[in-house]
Amino acid sequence: MRSKRILWFLVMIGLGTVLGLVYGWIINPVDYVNASPERLRSDYKTDYVLMVAEIYQSDGDLEQAARRLVSLDDLTPAQSVVDALANARALEYSSADLATMTRLVEALQDRPTPEADGEVP
Repeated sequence: MRSKRILWFLVMIGLGTVLGLVYGWIINPVDYVNASPERLRSDYKTDYVLMVAEIYQSDGDLEQAARRLVSLDDLTPAQSVVDALANARALEYSSADLATMTRLVEALQDRPTPEADGEVP
């Protein structure tokens, strides 16, 4: 009698697991739409900054690079790149990637701020 109850318990646990996976993966999977970069983990944020730096390297549009970085977090674009550089060093990114990110942060630090131009953000 006891072994029959244990068998039914295990069958129901297995059935519940299978039904839960089918529901979550097939019937109603999570669908992230328009998720912002600020929701990324720090290693993915570092990859995002690297991609922005590579785009900047190819097109030279510093203002567009700054706009892309603003969506990353509440920091200034230059500070976002500095933080990403520290994380990239910890994750042992290649020296070419570190150099690309360094060029972007140097350009951002040399960029005049909107307040210096008399513009209001």
